Amino acid sequence: MITIDLQAGTVHVTDEAGHDERLALASPQAFRIISQAWLRCGWDNKYVYSFTWQGRPIIQLPEDLLRLQEVIYQVQPDVIIETGVAHGGSLMFYATLCKAMGKGRVIGIDKEIRPQNRQRIQEHILYSLIELIDGDSIAPEVIAQVHDRIHPNEKVMVLLDSCHTKEHVRAELEAYARIVGIGSYLVAMDGIMAELAHAPRSAPDWVWNNPQEAAREFVISHPEFVIEEPAFLFNEGNICERVTYWPSAFIKRVGV
Repeated sequence: MITIDLQAGTVHVTDEAGHDERLALASPQAFRIISQAWLRCGWDNKYVYSFTWQGRPIIQLPEDLLRLQEVIYQVQPDVIIETGVAHGGSLMFYATLCKAMGKGRVIGIDKEIRPQNRQRIQEHILYSLIELIDGDSIAPEVIAQVHDRIHPNEKVMVLLDSCHTKEHVRAELEAYARIVGIGSYLVAMDGIMAELAHAPRSAPDWVWNNPQEAAREFVISHPEFVIEEPAFLFNEGNICERVTYWPSAFIKRVGV
């Protein structure tokens, strides 16, 4: 149980064993506990289904997008690959960053791009920076198409946001790892599933059947990659952890 007393500036936590802890509201520990509750409450209320980017729905937590743009700006990729297109808002977000940086293009992969979404994407002012590929992201013919579109010496970042089962994400990691160079990333999104196994719109197997588990298995068998939290590029506060739907998501290539 969590009790927040704004007047006293405290967070009182009682665990299942009856152990009590009283924390200062101004402490990182209190921020973490409240953030975890906020993330769960946001999931239950479909909070992330309330944002757009340049007119297209973008089903992401805003902090995740802001932290991701910091990484993209550091890496300066020539190509950003996204699996899972949905309404196209994320494609527009990445294309906006490419436009602002003066470099880069976006490849979006989805096995079912709805006609109305395709039309809106193709009509968008940034569509010249976007290429769509139809098909399952782990289908051999799709993987071959993506690899064929990568030019020699291009720096690639891959963002995985399609099917979030452990098996599918692990297959995506295997399929696209080869085109990610040293210093760039594969990003396995929505690992928060592990903490939402008993929430609405979830399944009990999410405890293990999630992108976090795929990422952890992948780096064990691929020592040239590590799961590495992006550093905060600016921080004058007390908080050093992301409030995120993407725990253990950033898989960085550090070797050959």
